[in-house]
Amino acid sequence: MSTFKNREKAFETKYAHDAEMVFKAEARRNRMLAAFVGEKMGMSDEDAQAYGSKLIAADLKEAGDDDVIDRIMADAKEQNVTLDREEIKAKSAELLAEAKGQIVDEA
Repeated sequence: MSTFKNREKAFETKYAHDAEMVFKAEARRNRMLAAFVGEKMGMSDEDAQAYGSKLIAADLKEAGDDDVIDRIMADAKEQNVTLDREEIKAKSAELLAEAKGQIVDEA
């Protein structure tokens, strides 16, 4: 029985590690996305960094990336800045891959 318990514990540990890596990658992606969007909206570097924290918080509302994209689109509309939703989605996917690569390189 201890073999099964050891395997179970190993799977639980791996799952927790993988979930943590996904969270870190998405948070890093959101910071990079904030810099990208911030430039388009005319934000200073400091404001874009603060905006990154807002996107991380927005990402916790529901599963998936739509909550972040919705937040960006709403903020752009509020600032009278026109952004292409598909461009933001594509950039988000690109930055997520980059963030994952950075995290793997750091490990």
